[in-house]
Amino acid sequence: MRQIVTFDAYATLINFELAPTTLKVLADRLDLDGLDVDEFLDDFRVMRFQAVLEAYRPYHEILHSSLRNAMRLHGLEYRESDGDALVEAVPTFGPWPEVPDALRALKKKYEIAIISNTDDNLIARNVENIGVEFDYVITAQQAKAYKPDRQTFEYAFQTMDADPSQVIHVAQGWEYDHIPTRDLGLKRRVWINRYGRRGSSDYQPYDELPDLSGLPALLGC
Repeated sequence: MRQIVTFDAYATLINFELAPTTLKVLADRLDLDGLDVDEFLDDFRVMRFQAVLEAYRPYHEILHSSLRNAMRLHGLEYRESDGDALVEAVPTFGPWPEVPDALRALKKKYEIAIISNTDDNLIARNVENIGVEFDYVITAQQAKAYKPDRQTFEYAFQTMDADPSQVIHVAQGWEYDHIPTRDLGLKRRVWINRYGRRGSSDYQPYDELPDLSGLPALLGC
């Protein structure tokens, strides 16, 4: 039976260095000494999540608007160049060290795909940085919806011409991936718990790994 392993991209496959990059962009022109950095970054994260729940718009616009709102909330002067610098940095992010070898091992048995909340042009270079060919790279731009919207996953299944029962989904994030996929009828779900968080029995069944290095063995490769 045909089986596909789908992946969230950023933070699961790609070392999504958005937080340190954001601080570097701002520190280049602003005094951040009085800033509660953790609170600011958390607000920026929440605003990005809130933005993807609204009507679809390109991800580069979401980065701009979320950064602008977070900066204004914390009394920081926003410039369009701040958002531009952040958007330009995203394609430069590379994979976590174990990812390429794990994906190569999986490709011996499975098709592999990405389902990502991003724009096509942003993720293209990230995929090149991984250095492994994917059977499908599916984006919010193509689906005209963002995870956790069910439309994103349904678009992915349609694009891959696959039933959910053929799909194993692998992701780090809860709100974007594991919560919305609990009731989709997937064959299997794997949580990549890179940050040592506590899981939830309410969203079982899922397997848990600290990174991708153990995924091929878990999936019988």
